[in-house]
Amino acid sequence: MALGVLGLALGFALGGALLLGALGWTLQRSADAEALRTADAVALLTAEDALPDPLPVAGGQLRVQVVDAQSRIRAASIDADRLVPMLGPDELRPGQRQRLVVDGQRVGLSGPVRVVTVPAGTPAEPRTVLVAKSLSDVRHSLHVVRNLLLVGFPLLVAGLAVVAWRVVGATLRPVEELRSGAAEITGRAGAERLPVPAGQDEIHRLAVTLNDMLDRLAASRDRQRAFVADAAHELRSPLTNMRTELEVARRLGDGTDWPAVADDLLADTERLSRLVDDLLLLARLDEDDARPARPAAVGPVELGELLRAVAARYPSPPVRLAVPAGAWWTEGDPGELRRVLVNLVENAIRHASAEVRLAVAAGPAGAYHLVTVTDDGPGVPAADRERVFARFTRLDDARARDAGGAGLGLAIVRELVRRAGGTVELADATPGAAAPGLRATVRLPALAEPDPE
Repeated sequence: MALGVLGLALGFALGGALLLGALGWTLQRSADAEALRTADAVALLTAEDALPDPLPVAGGQLRVQVVDAQSRIRAASIDADRLVPMLGPDELRPGQRQRLVVDGQRVGLSGPVRVVTVPAGTPAEPRTVLVAKSLSDVRHSLHVVRNLLLVGFPLLVAGLAVVAWRVVGATLRPVEELRSGAAEITGRAGAERLPVPAGQDEIHRLAVTLNDMLDRLAASRDRQRAFVADAAHELRSPLTNMRTELEVARRLGDGTDWPAVADDLLADTERLSRLVDDLLLLARLDEDDARPARPAAVGPVELGELLRAVAARYPSPPVRLAVPAGAWWTEGDPGELRRVLVNLVENAIRHASAEVRLAVAAGPAGAYHLVTVTDDGPGVPAADRERVFARFTRLDDARARDAGGAGLGLAIVRELVRRAGGTVELADATPGAAAPGLRATVRLPALAEPDPE
């Protein structure tokens, strides 16, 4: 603000100096023009040998003399000196036009005087017309304007500074309110928002954008807290089981069945290891999504070969494979797509009554490949088919039958399929049946067969 006022003052000062200079130059030109007009008129009379005595002059600020080659005065105006010329022999150049500023005392005027000379007469009898014009009016005008500028410019600068201070203050007041509101946000639980100005301007839009950002941060913070709480709860269960097993074994002493204890501890350790691996995978996926580019090992993947490799890990039945002839190419990370199929197949095996079918087929218009994992179990109610993809979500039946599941399998499936550019959805395998089963359909982009290298 201070720099702005200083710049304004310097600009006004420079403008005032230029104004005074231009005004002085204009008034000086006007005085010269008046004196030259008078001199030319007298020179014309001199050439016609019709000089009156005294010479006619309009106004009392002009003095006119006509001198010969010997600097003798041949005619003069009524107020001009008839004995002493206005310019001495050393100053006067016969036959030339001159403009000089001399002391006004020479011609009986106060202040500086402008003297112009115009050649007149004939070659046989050359003469020179001298006209003196007082510059007191010019000096007075410049003095008045300078005083007005010296008084008016500071008042104008002060007035503009006050107006700018009020306007800038009114403009920045909402910004200060935003700053104060941001300083009061501590990250505590509950809605925290910045004040939104009433005006529909840039600050209003900034406040709305910042509040939207705070809402997203709050939602992300709530998800992280829920994730940490659920992870802590899931980690606590196997640790509690392990601790209980060890405490019971220590109290029984020699009567402890150590092979059974070891088997139980190994099962809990495997469950804990799977849970930690799933949590690390989800954390890595979240971190990769926050980056501008994901450094994944993306490349062509043949789904038929991938399905056969996954099905080979499980006995038949319960897993049956249906892969039509031909190549089924897609693009993605082979490890991530394998994890998708493994999670879906293991989830289907846990809930299947007799068998699990793993198949691939062409999608509409050949733009996608459809990979399906179907079981003949109790299925998932339609109202819960979206909820089961949330992290740490397990339905009551699944929780009762699940052998160590933490509710992260389907959440990992959705994240990995999304990264591959596809979608996953659940539906009944046999609609209307007592045990409708469940069909998980993964839709992946179709890729033309890559050229052999």
